[in-house]
Amino acid sequence: MILGNNLGDTQRDTATDGTTLDDLFRRAGVRRPEARALIDPSNRESFTDGAPRSLSYAQADRAISGFAAYLRRLGLATDTVVALQLPNTVEGVIALLGVLRARLIAAPLPLLWRKQEMVDALGRIGAKALVTAARIGDSAHAELAMQVAAELFPIRYVCAFGRDLPDGVVPLDEIFVPDHVDVVQPPARPGSAAAHVAAVTFDIGVDGLVAVARNHMELVAGGLAPYLESGAARDAAILSAIPPGSFAGIALTVMPWLLSGGTLALHHGFDPNIFTEQCRQQNSGTIVLPGPALAAIAAAGCLGEESKSIVALWRSPERLAAGAPWRGKAALVDIASFGEIGLLAARRGLDGMPAPIRCGLIEAPRGAAGAVSVAETMRTGAGTLALRGSMVPVHAFPPGAEHGPEPHLAADAAGFVESGFGCRIERDSQTLAVTGPRGGITSIGGYRFRTRDLDAQVASADPAATIVALPDALLGQRLAGATPDRAATAALLLANGANPLIAGAFRPRIAA
Repeated sequence: MILGNNLGDTQRDTATDGTTLDDLFRRAGVRRPEARALIDPSNRESFTDGAPRSLSYAQADRAISGFAAYLRRLGLATDTVVALQLPNTVEGVIALLGVLRARLIAAPLPLLWRKQEMVDALGRIGAKALVTAARIGDSAHAELAMQVAAELFPIRYVCAFGRDLPDGVVPLDEIFVPDHVDVVQPPARPGSAAAHVAAVTFDIGVDGLVAVARNHMELVAGGLAPYLESGAARDAAILSAIPPGSFAGIALTVMPWLLSGGTLALHHGFDPNIFTEQCRQQNSGTIVLPGPALAAIAAAGCLGEESKSIVALWRSPERLAAGAPWRGKAALVDIASFGEIGLLAARRGLDGMPAPIRCGLIEAPRGAAGAVSVAETMRTGAGTLALRGSMVPVHAFPPGAEHGPEPHLAADAAGFVESGFGCRIERDSQTLAVTGPRGGITSIGGYRFRTRDLDAQVASADPAATIVALPDALLGQRLAGATPDRAATAALLLANGANPLIAGAFRPRIAA
C-alpha cells in the first residue's frame, strides 16, 4: 500500500477492483429500488428517539444523499474526518454511507465511550465534526458530544438525530422527510476512489490508543470472508446485533448487506422478545450475534427455525477453541476477531466443532473451488499471531503519525501486522491455536482497556479504590472494584468522563 499526500489516499494496487461502498449500495438500489433495505428494531423508542424506520433502497438513497449534502454545506472539505456515535439503528448505516458519499472519512465510535476516550481519540485524528443521537439509552449523547467539542477546538460541528437537542447542535431528522430531496456533488478526487481512506476505527495496544484506517478495498475484503463463508444468497435477509462501531461491526453488518443487496435488520443491545420476533421474520436469512452468547440465546429458543446461517463474533478468539459443539439446523460461521487488525471466518464442520486456524494463506469459502485469498497468518518470534492480506491495513493514520510520540499502527517488512494474541503452532496439522489475550489489556465484550489506564483512572477518582478484571463467561472479562464508598467512587468516575463499564465496577452491591 502506498500512502499519498492526501489524507484520504491509500492505494495498494491499481489493478485491484475499484468498487466503493457507495458503488455497492447504488448497484443494489438500481436493481431493486423498492425492495426493503433497512429495518429498525420494533423497540427503538425504548432506547432512542423516533418511531422505528423501515426504508426501501430508494428511500435510503435519498436519505444518504441528504445527509451527504448536509455535511458538505457545513463547509467540510474532502477527506475531513467525521466521527459517528449512533445506536444500532437505520441512522447509523445512513450516516456511515452518507459520510462516504460526501467523500469524507467516517470514524465510528463505540457506544460506551465517554468524554475521556472520545477527546483522546478524536484529537489524534483531527476530526472536524461529530454526529450522534439526542439520547442512547439513559445517556444524553448530544450533550456529551457538545462537551467533547468544547474540549477539542478542531471539532466545528455537532450534529444529531432526535428531539430536544441542545443549542448549537445541527438537527438531522429532516433527511427522512418523504419529499426531502437534497443533493450536492462533491469535487472529484484524483486516483481510484476505492483507494481513499473510508473509515477509521480505534484499537488499544500495550502502548495505548491506535487509529486504524482502511480504504474501501480493505473494508470490502474484510466483509468478503464472512459473506462467502456464510453462503449468503443474493438479496439475503440479514439480522445483526453487532453495531458498526468497529472494523468487525462494519465487516459483519454493513458489508454482507451491501454485497448481497438484501435487507438489513438491526438489533440494539439485547431484548430477547424483540430478538426472537426478528429471527422469526428472517425467512431463511443470516443472523449475526456475539459468539459467547450463542449457546444461551439458542437454549432460550430465541433463534427460531428459519435461519439459514448464523455468524458468531468472537472478540476473545482464545475462547473459541473451547466452544461447545453446535447442533443447530443453521450453518454456523465463527469469526475470530483480532482487535481492529483483522478477522478470520470459518464455517463449522459436521462435528459441530470450531475449525482450527490455518497457518499461512486462508481462503474463503474454505475448501471450495475458486476460493478467494482473504488473509495470511503467521506466528511471530514473540509467540503471537500476525496477519497480512487485503483486509489488513499497514500504515499509520493520519499520515506522519509514525514519526510522532503517539502509538501508531506498524507492519513489518513483509507487511505482517502484530495482533498481540498469543498462539502456538500445532505441528501435526500446521494450524495455529490462539492461547491467550493481549498482554496488559482488559477486554470486556467489544471494549478494550489498558490495565494501567484503568488503575490510573480509578486512582485519580479515589486513591483508596482498587479495580481488577475477572473472567466472565459472556464478556470474556468483567471489572470489579473495591472501595469504602462505592457509590461515591462510581459517581465521581462518571463525572470525570470515564467509561460506564469502569464506573459500573463500583456499583453498590445488593444484599442477598
